[in-house]
Formats: sequence, C-alpha cells, structure tokens
Amino acid sequence: MATIGDVVLIYYKDRASFFARIESIEPDIKKGWYKVRLLILTLPIRAVTWIVRESYLNGVPFTMEGNQVRIEAVKPLPIDMHSNETNEEPSVKSRSGGGRKVIPFKRNTKGSSKDA
Repeated sequence: MATIGDVVLIYYKDRASFFARIESIEPDIKKGWYKVRLLILTLPIRAVTWIVRESYLNGVPFTMEGNQVRIEAVKPLPIDMHSNETNEEPSVKSRSGGGRKVIPFKRNTKGSSKDA
C-alpha cells in the first residue's frame, strides 16, 4: 500500500498523467475512507486532498466525476552499490579499444565576460 512520503503515479483514463507525493493520510468521517493529501509534482506544484478508500491506495481503479483514476506506488530504482566503489575517474574507450581518461572542462580564467 502506498503510504506517507511515497511517490505515486496517477493514471487518468488509463494513461499515466502525473506524479505526486503522499503528504498525509487521515481517517475521514465516513468509516473506511481516508483524506489523502497529495503534492502534485507538476509546474506549478499543487496540493490536493482526495477522499479515497484504502484499496484505492493499493492500486484498485476508481472513478472521479465519471473518469477512471488509479493510484500506483512508484518503486524506487535499485542502487548499484558496485558502480563507483573505487572513486576512480570515469574512462571512455577509444575506437582502438584502449581506455582514455576523461578530462573535466576548466573555466576560462582570461576574464572573458561573454556567456554563450
């Protein structure tokens, strides 16, 4: 079940529409229903409160004003713990198969004030 702090993907009419973060979940006056405050992650950011059943937070589709809506918890991406263990500079393979060191861009120190 999606819970406070989780990022969810909201489907509207069977299409992924926007991401939101669950800010709070409080019981509603009506038994079995909850007030769920969502921070919608769009520009501009908006906060809304939906009154939903617990099953809706588990991904069961429901309707709002006759339109199908579904809340799906977003699973965090696994972190590859072995990718940068040695803190070495990344290398780029040349066409001949050997490795070359990546050289970072240095800032122009000659006082050029023109920006690209």
